[in-house]
Amino acid sequence: MGWSFKIAEVSGIPIRIHVTFFLILALGAVQWGGITGTAEGALFGIVLMVLLFTCVTLHELGHSIAARAFGIPVRDITLLPLGGVAQITKNPEKPIHELIIAAAGPLVNVVIAGILFVVVGASLAATVLDGQGLLPGGLNQPSLETLLFWLLAANISLVLFNLIPAFPLDGGRMLRALLAMGLEYPRATRIASAIGQIIAIGLGLLGFLGGNFILVLIAVFIFFGAGQETAMAESKTVLRTRRVGDTYNRHAITLGIGDRVSRVVDYLLTSYQPDFAVMQGSQPIGIITRADVLRSLNEAVNDAFVTEIMRRDFLKVDAGRALDEVQQMMAEHNQRVVAVYEADHFLGLVSIEDISEAFTILSFMQRQQDARLARAAGR
Repeated sequence: MGWSFKIAEVSGIPIRIHVTFFLILALGAVQWGGITGTAEGALFGIVLMVLLFTCVTLHELGHSIAARAFGIPVRDITLLPLGGVAQITKNPEKPIHELIIAAAGPLVNVVIAGILFVVVGASLAATVLDGQGLLPGGLNQPSLETLLFWLLAANISLVLFNLIPAFPLDGGRMLRALLAMGLEYPRATRIASAIGQIIAIGLGLLGFLGGNFILVLIAVFIFFGAGQETAMAESKTVLRTRRVGDTYNRHAITLGIGDRVSRVVDYLLTSYQPDFAVMQGSQPIGIITRADVLRSLNEAVNDAFVTEIMRRDFLKVDAGRALDEVQQMMAEHNQRVVAVYEADHFLGLVSIEDISEAFTILSFMQRQQDARLARAAGR
């Protein structure tokens, strides 16, 4: 994810922080600094937010480690002001796997809440025995007890919120997994998404009538997240019907090892082709994209050879693979372009934009076919 930087790595999974994350630290400092009117209060607010997002990170690690246990790669975890995002590269093929992966995150928070409950109970007992009352200074004053109680409440809230049966929350994925055990995956997704959108509308109305702007934002997030999940499931179903070998450009322009960047610029200006294979004989030795060329024009002084800026490490796929499989592979390897082969014979390049165009065309053809069948049935 852009505008983020790595701060740690756990079990081979990079942990990143988005630059906007510091807004939540500032919010914590302002909130608690305003309550106490002291620098110590502001520092307490920052520490509280850091610990809270440590719990969020552990939640996402729960998902990530469970996904990797089923052979699903995890690119990274990114912390944002509204929470964390684990970049799990694809949905599990088996419903039971999706159920376990979705449940793993909230389960981590259940464990944390259980530990905090025990610690808070011991802390309360000590304060009562010392004759200090339930919580000295109350929950709005910086103290160890306040910190523990806020973290306990936050972890309980994370569990309850994520178990709402609506995409893209964990509860929505768990609901789809349970439905997919008895239904086809696309239908299970449509039902789970519809339920999620109904819940989102209810939350939105509740937030609007109660003047809770945050609840309205959450409702919008859930509503569109549920719709996106349906679109992804339909895309997978449609793309599964075609091979990647049917989508490459059979008339693509290729480059030679003696070509320079200026030649690629000419091609970019006079054709719609954005990606080029650099050939040595009948085999590609690299790939150049429009982004590579523009970067070279910004950084280089001389007209470089294409071999100086090409990407030598590129993904190779068999022409017989379905488009949905190739799309998943591209996501797993964070690649925008793949080289398509039939046995050892290079055919051409396919980009993520090519797959998106193929989906649009195939969806149109499917709608046309459904319309013809409907007209035929109505006769």
